[in-house]
Amino acid sequence: MQTEIKNREVSGKIASIVGIIFNIILAVSKIVLGAIFGTLSILADGLNNLSDCGSSVMSFVSFKLSSRPADKEHPFGHERIEYVLSMAVAFSILFIAFELLKESIGKIITPTTIEFSYIIVIVLCLSIFIKLCLYFYNKTVARKLNSEILKATSIDCISDCVSTGVVLIALIIGKYTGINLDGYAGILVALIVGYSGIVVVKETMSHLIGKAPDREIVDEIKNRILSHSQVYGIHDLMVYSYGPNKYFASVHIEVDASMTVLESHEIVDNIELEFLQNTNIVLTGHLDPITLNDEKVNELRQQVTKLLKEIDSEFCLHDFRMVEGPTNTNLIFDIAVPYENKLLDEQILSQLNEKIKLMDGNYKLVVKIEKQTL
Repeated sequence: MQTEIKNREVSGKIASIVGIIFNIILAVSKIVLGAIFGTLSILADGLNNLSDCGSSVMSFVSFKLSSRPADKEHPFGHERIEYVLSMAVAFSILFIAFELLKESIGKIITPTTIEFSYIIVIVLCLSIFIKLCLYFYNKTVARKLNSEILKATSIDCISDCVSTGVVLIALIIGKYTGINLDGYAGILVALIVGYSGIVVVKETMSHLIGKAPDREIVDEIKNRILSHSQVYGIHDLMVYSYGPNKYFASVHIEVDASMTVLESHEIVDNIELEFLQNTNIVLTGHLDPITLNDEKVNELRQQVTKLLKEIDSEFCLHDFRMVEGPTNTNLIFDIAVPYENKLLDEQILSQLNEKIKLMDGNYKLVVKIEKQTL
C-alpha cells in the first residue's frame, strides 16, 4: 500500500511539473504579445495561463502533503488535503474570471486600436495545441490516480482551449472587417473561465460534504463479501471517503445463526483481513446471525419479500424475525430503500400492510425503514 501511495505522489508531481513548465511558457508569451500589440483579450488569456501555473503549483503541493502518513492529529491520513487545494484552485479560477470581466467591460467602454500580427496567430494556435495535449494528459493521469485536483486541471485546460479559440477568432474577424471585438472576446473568455471554476467548485464541494461512493466501489465490496460461501447476505453498508484512494466501510454480514460465535466471528475476521490486504478499503463487519432452519420463518420471509418487491423491485428486506403472541403474530424486519426512491415511509408501510392483511389478518408489522446505497 505504501508503494502505491508513493507511486501516486510521484506521478502526480510529474503531471504538476509538466503543467507548470508549459503554462509559464504560454503565460509569458501571451502577456508580452498582449502588452506589445495592446490586445486585452490576449493579455487576459495570458493571465489565465499564469493562474493555471499557480494551480499546477498547488497540485504539486497537494500530492506532496496528501501522501503524508496518518498521525496522532489525523488518524485517517491527509489525503483530503487534495480536496481543500482543489477548492483553492477553483476560487483562483473564479477570481481571474471576475478580474477579466471587469477589464473587458472597460475595454468595450473605451476601446483602443488593435494591431494585427501573424506572430500572435501562431502563438495562439500553438497554445490551443499545447492545451489540448495537456487536457488529454491530465485527464489520463487523473483517471489513473483518481485525482480531483488533476480532474480540475483537465477541465481548466479544455476551457482554455475554447477561450483561446475565441480570442483567435475575434482577432481574425477584426483583421478582415475592422470590427474591434477585443472587449467582447475578453468577456466571453471570462465567462468560459468562470464556468470551469464553478464546475470545479461544485465537484470538490460534493467530496468535502460527503459524496456517495461510486457504484463500482459498492459492487466490489458486495461481491467480495458474498464470494464467501458462509455469507448469506449483507446490508447497512456505509462507505466513507477520506481521500481519493482511502475508504472506510462498515457493513452487516449475515451468517447462519446455528454456528457458534467463534465460528461466525472468524468468518467476519477473515473478510476484514482480506479487504485490508487486497484493497484500499478498511472494512468493519458487524455479525448478523439469521435463522435458516425454521421452515415457517423462511417461508414467511420469502412471502413478505415477494410482496415488498411488488411495491419496488429495488427494496430489500433483512433482519426478519417472527414473534407469535396470543392474538397476533409480529413480523419484525428492516426495509432498505434506495436514496433515489420517492415514496414516503408512510406510503411504503401502508401499501405493505394492505398486502399483508390479504395474506393473513393476524400479522402485525414492526418495521424500520432506512435509506441505503444497496
